[in-house]
Amino acid sequence: MADILVADDTRSIRTALTILLEEEGHEVRLASDGDAALAEYRKKRPDLLLLDIMMPKRNGYQVLKQIRREDPALPVIF
Repeated sequence: MADILVADDTRSIRTALTILLEEEGHEVRLASDGDAALAEYRKKRPDLLLLDIMMPKRNGYQVLKQIRREDPALPVIF
């Protein structure tokens, strides 16, 4: 199935999305702030990025702007 990166600073949202996505057979990686999201993205390109807008360090718009420079085709859901 898909490798999905979930970037959200709210633990309960990360937990809920992990449970739901793993039940469907997806591999889930987590990031709790914008810098961690970029680091996880660079470790291994995900198939999909679920990205929160309001996060510490870098917000979702800043993260997406950086990722789009490197990968204009990555599917992203805010």
